Formats: sequence, structure tokens, C-alpha cells
Amino acid sequence: MVEAGVRTALAERVERLSGCEVKAGEPLAPLTSVRVGGAAEALIRPRSPDALVALLKLARDEGIPVTVLGGGANTLVGDGGVPGFTVKLPSDLFPEVADMGPEEGRLTLGAGSAIVRLVNLMRGNGLVGAEFLAGIPGTLGGAVAMNAGTKNGEAFRVIEAVEVATADGVGWLTKAQVPHAYRHSELPPGGVVTRVRFHLRKGDVVASKAAMDADLGYRKRTQPLSQPNFGSVFTNPPGDHAGRLIEAVGLKGHTLGRAQVSTLHANWIVNLGGATARDVLGLVTLMQQRVREETGVEMKPEVKRVGDFLP
Repeated sequence: MVEAGVRTALAERVERLSGCEVKAGEPLAPLTSVRVGGAAEALIRPRSPDALVALLKLARDEGIPVTVLGGGANTLVGDGGVPGFTVKLPSDLFPEVADMGPEEGRLTLGAGSAIVRLVNLMRGNGLVGAEFLAGIPGTLGGAVAMNAGTKNGEAFRVIEAVEVATADGVGWLTKAQVPHAYRHSELPPGGVVTRVRFHLRKGDVVASKAAMDADLGYRKRTQPLSQPNFGSVFTNPPGDHAGRLIEAVGLKGHTLGRAQVSTLHANWIVNLGGATARDVLGLVTLMQQRVREETGVEMKPEVKRVGDFLP
């Protein structure tokens, strides 16, 4: 178990690498949207791509586990904390680049940037096409890793290329070189997304803003955005909706410890204040079990679990 605030030999070794900010025993709950979980053995913010590559090389050579933490919006951290390196890319690691043409534009942003930065840069350059990403929390790196989206579209619809760092260096991959599907993508083993390039078209920004405002208004009415949560718990089964299934088996509003199946949307779990990862994971397991027993449907979790989960 990783203890909060405790310095470790691992963190001290990383501090000797140039270009990395290191915090040992750093609590991770405040860095996740559901606000639960333990501490990082070593929370590391690389200050350059070279520093990130050096860190990944050290991890590979010595068998040190690496966890990448984006905006923490789709992440459940275990109460026992996260061993090894927890890497969080600074939002300003790379400059934003807008390459504009007569009818289209390419926007390149760092993976540590919030998704809202893409939306703002899109609007500022008269571009449209990524409206479905508006209102989704988290970072662009996380959006790539899970092919984030809504019923109106997914990230890889507008992604042109992804830059990835590994222990061997940094390089760009085209969209076709990154296998992706519903709420999933396959990056190179040990790879960390560093930048993302989006291909968008010029269009009616007034209509675009109206569509985003309408979608955000709908989400505020139907999702518990005002409470700590990690978004959708499960992906939607083919031809159905996870929320409908969970509600149908009577779990909407069900509470375990200080975690609750949202009374607003049954495919969301909220932290009522003081919840633990054990509480949350217990609800996830119960939801899966109950739906499987009563409907035969196997629910696939959408949330990413990291670290050690205590019994």
C-alpha cells in the first residue's frame, strides 16, 4: 500500500532525471473527478518530451509500472494507491498550433490539454465538427485512449494523427495506424500520447455553438454533473442502454457506503462525500451481477481502474 506523503527511493531516483517534477506519496483523489482513491508512489510531471522518454526508458529497463493519469475523469484509483510511476502531462507542455486552409483547418494540441481547449480553439478559428466533445471532462490524451464521445460522435472521427512517446523516442501515428473502436483505442505497448492533431472544416460557428449549448443543457438535465463522478460506468450493450438495464433491475439510487447509483442516471455512480474506491467498486460489481442474473447481459465497464484495490 502506498502511503500518502511518504518519500520513496523510487521518487528520489526520478528526481535525478533532468526535466521531471516529482512528488512522492501524492494523494490522487483530488486529481480524479470521483474524488476517491489512494496516493501515488511517485507522481511525475515531465517538463519536456525528452524527459518523458527518459522516464519511460527507466521504467522499461527496470520493470517499473507506469500509469498515465489524464484529467482523472474516467478513472477509479484503488484505495491502496498506485505503485511505480504515475505520469501526468502538464497542459502547457506543447504550444497550440492552428494550421488553417481556405475550407478546413488542422488543430494540434498537447495531450495534457483539457478537451475544452480543443472546443475553444475550434470556435476561435471558425471551425466546426467536434461539437460532440463539448462538455466532456478530461484531457485530450484521455479522449484518444478511450475514443471518447457521445451518441453524436467519437474522438477518432475528427482525429487525423496522434503523437506517441515510448522508451525509444517520440513519433507521429496516423489515425489508420491506431486501431480504435467504441470507447477503445490501441496504442503501442508502453506508449504515452503526447500530442493530437484534429482535422476540422470551416462552417457556421453560431449554429455550432447552439448545438453545443443544447447538448450541454440536455446533459445537465439528465446526468449528475454537479456531484463527484467518473462519467458513464458501463459502455452501452449493442442495441440497448446500460442505464435502462441498471434501472430495470432496481438499482437506481442504490447506496453502498458513501457511493450511490445516481438517482438522475443509473449508469453513473456519484460520491456522496467520503466514499472509498471499495464502495464504488462494490457498486460496479453489484450492477454487473444483477444485470447479468436478471437479463443475461454482460456489462462492460467503461471506467479505467488503476492501482491497488483493498479487500
